[in-house]
Amino acid sequence: MNRALRILIAAALLFGGAASLSAAETAQLTRGTAITDPDLLRKLDEGDVLAISRLVAPEREADGRLTTDRLFASLPQLKDIPPAIDAEFDRYIARQKAAWPTETIGVGEGFDVQLFDRANLNSPDTRFVLAGIVNRMDRAYVGEESCGEIRLIYRLARFDGGKSASRLPMTFNLVMKARDARQTDANGKPISCAEIARRWLDNGNWQELIGGRDDAMLDRIETNIQISVAAKSALHDFRSDYLLKVFKYDAATKTFAEAVLENQIDRDRILADDGLRRDFRDWLLAPENLREFDRGTVLVPEKFLARAAVVPTPAGLDASPAQPAFGMMQGEGKGEGGGPVFTDQDVVGALKRAAARGDMMNIRSVAGFQRRLNDVTCAGCHQTRGIGGFHFPGVDWLADKPSNSTIVPASPHFLGDQLRRRDILTAFAAGKRPDFSRGFASRPQTRGRSELAGSEYQDGWGAHCSLPDEGSGTPDKSFTSWNCANGLTCQAAAASRRIGMCFIKTR
Repeated sequence: MNRALRILIAAALLFGGAASLSAAETAQLTRGTAITDPDLLRKLDEGDVLAISRLVAPEREADGRLTTDRLFASLPQLKDIPPAIDAEFDRYIARQKAAWPTETIGVGEGFDVQLFDRANLNSPDTRFVLAGIVNRMDRAYVGEESCGEIRLIYRLARFDGGKSASRLPMTFNLVMKARDARQTDANGKPISCAEIARRWLDNGNWQELIGGRDDAMLDRIETNIQISVAAKSALHDFRSDYLLKVFKYDAATKTFAEAVLENQIDRDRILADDGLRRDFRDWLLAPENLREFDRGTVLVPEKFLARAAVVPTPAGLDASPAQPAFGMMQGEGKGEGGGPVFTDQDVVGALKRAAARGDMMNIRSVAGFQRRLNDVTCAGCHQTRGIGGFHFPGVDWLADKPSNSTIVPASPHFLGDQLRRRDILTAFAAGKRPDFSRGFASRPQTRGRSELAGSEYQDGWGAHCSLPDEGSGTPDKSFTSWNCANGLTCQAAAASRRIGMCFIKTR
């Protein structure tokens, strides 16, 4: 294979694609942790019981699968979502006009920057269809009482007079608690986390898997919209931007209110405020927080977080303005307040003290700290091993003949994380305390298991691997285990100084 073709394929894997898996292979990886089967999802969607309107407004009489014009107009629970999205669009357009004043921006062909058509959110021809159901009991560390989360992921679709349908680039993620503490079993005893985990691992009845049927189960709504697409120009390479928003359910008002994104660090605001910069540095480097940061289970306080994120694709793997942590580390650039949040000396000193305490599992260098600072955020995670700007687009069961890009239900990052998630379900089912830690988004934790060996998720063709340091000739300490399987070698495939991809050795 010539180098140009190899790099092209690598870029597809890295920024916008995933190697094809058979349905059997996907089913095995997601067994007990997700519902991805297109035939089952079609039945569940057509059955109407998991329609958004029924779940967010259980007190209403059934009115089925609402088109978007009726969904947002008739459900007061969702009334704050469209105006919040509109406001983000207005801010985005203003920023783009300032950055690229010579380029046109608008909806449809003929514009340099083509926007998502917001008319799709108020149309009798569009609705959200069920694209997947994902068990996230691995997030029970956020709320132990609820045993984690169950995510119902819907994809926006346009219907043409009932004859055909096409998916649009937006997902609507209804996040529900995995357990309602009031739920009881046949003997009147509270349903335990162990029982819920066993139901999923046994592939039980889907109605039992989802849980209760009232608003006590509602947690939040997450939206992801491909806000724009811009062709390559003299000002920039090809790019598509994705807008991420979160709306938290308020049981008192029975509405979903705009909220901060979990761990989405508000970089610009922190860099522009000396006091906030100092507070964030001191908070994150505190021993108890640094330990959770290393394990990927840290929960950053709201005062440091943003209410929206715009995620560009493709994005580089190392420090670049597209990365959420850019400007926070020494040598990357300066914010309005001047100077980084973390100097190399800050990080090295904190890591040495943490290592002496035996706290570190993943981060062993400044580069590892920087990578975790990116991938712990919503934006940074979406930029890592995703399919475009999505991690779970779901199989397009609306299409008679799905394209290659919609046969695989989820990204390499999602699929590579399934073994860790199933380990956590297994621990719950056995009544044990799970290990909630996770590795970097680029490469899953193996935890001593070999199921992923030789695959693109761990060390096979297309896997992320560690490149030798240009100076020392050795891999960075945080990524020394990121090797390639026999017959493959780690080769540079993108604009990264530390991370490459596993390819066949060439002479």
